[in-house]
Amino acid sequence: MGDVLAGFHAAWEFESDSVLIRYERGIRTPKLFQALGERRVPLEAIEGVTLTPGRRGTVVLRVQPRAGADPLIEAAAGQLKESGDPYRLVLPAERETLAEYYADELRALLTETGKTERYLVAPPKAPLHFKAYDGKASFDGEAVSFRWFWTGASSAKWKAGDQSFPVADLGGVEWRSPEMFDGYLRLLPRDAAPPAVPAAPAVPSVPAVPQADQDPAAVVFGLGYGLVHESLPFAAAVLAAVRERGAGTPVPVPVPAPRRDPADIAERIRHLGELHQQGLVTDEEFSSKKAELLAQL
Repeated sequence: MGDVLAGFHAAWEFESDSVLIRYERGIRTPKLFQALGERRVPLEAIEGVTLTPGRRGTVVLRVQPRAGADPLIEAAAGQLKESGDPYRLVLPAERETLAEYYADELRALLTETGKTERYLVAPPKAPLHFKAYDGKASFDGEAVSFRWFWTGASSAKWKAGDQSFPVADLGGVEWRSPEMFDGYLRLLPRDAAPPAVPAAPAVPSVPAVPQADQDPAAVVFGLGYGLVHESLPFAAAVLAAVRERGAGTPVPVPVPAPRRDPADIAERIRHLGELHQQGLVTDEEFSSKKAELLAQL
């Protein structure tokens, strides 16, 4: 089609085999969009197109990526807020007719559905890095490194020392949004060789996995740390590199135990108090987060 449809925070260019999404860099543009810059989405990566009413006199044009087509969406695992969805284009309501035209044109070009066998949307490029609460995470395209901060890392991580994880040894990435309580990024190892079949039926057991703040294969987020626009592209890039190397099945991660080391809870509350004194956390946020931490004792 070769036409451009400009909306709030982004412009979509419709090409014969793809949609090129260019994100603005304005102060009101979500930081994730600014970090992504632009993305080319092949038509084979798109499963559907919708046009729905938006808020305050707007309409929303959205393309639905196929499952497995985009490492960013796979890493996010449904945790992105609607306003942070990189596949939404918000337009003034008076442009609804034009948006409907492009939606129909795009639908007519779609031929693929279902889960993809490989990523079709390019991942963010390495090198990448971000600052977590307990350490600095870096990815150079070949290995992920964690360098611990003495002000935030638990004693378990200090004892383990700084970590380096070659992509060839990884089976996946687990990202829990920093906009949720107890966000983290955890690296999942490649699965070991399948165990021998037991002579008698046995109840399968899930290997114990430590809390993220005690796990040397994870970095934890927090207020002002591991921000979505930094940690999610990082997770997506690692995930894409793992799949490209042909990773094995990741080890299942069970729900961690609710109780924590009291010393670690006290350290979190102390740091939260510092943010409160600096005016980075409101009274309400401080009281709420402090209560959540105390409830884990």
